[in-house]
Amino acid sequence: MKNTASTAEKHPLENIEQWEENLLDRYPDPESIAQGRDTEAYRNYEAPARDSVREFYRLNHQYQTYDFVLGKKREFLAFNKREMPVWDAFVFLNQLVDDSDPDTDLDQLQHLLQTAEAIRQDGHPDWFVLVGLLHDMGKVLCLFGEAQWAVVGDTFPVGCAFSDKIVYPEFFEHNPDTYDPRYNTKYGVYEPNCGLRNVHLSWGHDEYVYHMVKDHLPEPALYMLRYHSFYPQHRENAYDHLMDAHDHEMFKWVQLFNPYDLYSKAPTPPDWNELRPYYENLVAKYLPKTLKF
Repeated sequence: MKNTASTAEKHPLENIEQWEENLLDRYPDPESIAQGRDTEAYRNYEAPARDSVREFYRLNHQYQTYDFVLGKKREFLAFNKREMPVWDAFVFLNQLVDDSDPDTDLDQLQHLLQTAEAIRQDGHPDWFVLVGLLHDMGKVLCLFGEAQWAVVGDTFPVGCAFSDKIVYPEFFEHNPDTYDPRYNTKYGVYEPNCGLRNVHLSWGHDEYVYHMVKDHLPEPALYMLRYHSFYPQHRENAYDHLMDAHDHEMFKWVQLFNPYDLYSKAPTPPDWNELRPYYENLVAKYLPKTLKF
């Protein structure tokens, strides 16, 4: 089956965040983080507000193949595109504003600050706060011409059968791996309970930022960065058969982080001038002056 994306399909949305509002209602008891807003109104996959949500997942599920993921890892995990401070990456993220999002009209840096501030207000360790600031930084992949469906969205294993717990599973009928006997069984190329470190997930900003900072942060932080979009597992438990005992222990951190990411948006932006000294010192504590992208 031919699986080559057209130019239009590589850039189906003008704004990378346009579809993401439909991912938000994932976890119970987020009220304290949501600051009184109606959390029940966040998700509607049966009748999404925009056709672009379904179109995004049609493309994502069609083109995220095992070979595609391995190719993107070879291309981007060499980190030879450019070198710059974290703050330069945020300058780019500031261009990403979802004009159709009913929950916020703030740019990405404001979302990251709101996530980090919600974590800090609950008294978590400072490295956990830093995860809030960094978790979407991998979206700078768009600087290098990456298609939106190869940067954001729910992640899922490739190289084995696609779970029906993945959102819009019907779109995998267009993915050639669905018909490849190497990849379409329960375990595919993997062994039972082999551990997620041995499993390739669909390519996107989670995997990218994990590799970027993996030498600088503690393991719970790295699990949160690497798997915060892996909803088929931390929401649906669809891939227990690939996880080992250590994964299950570490996923407690992933599940703890998730509500802060999803429900911390508020209409009032953080005061960057007030917060700047704290976050500049926090970044300097854990990260080098520049990172390779």
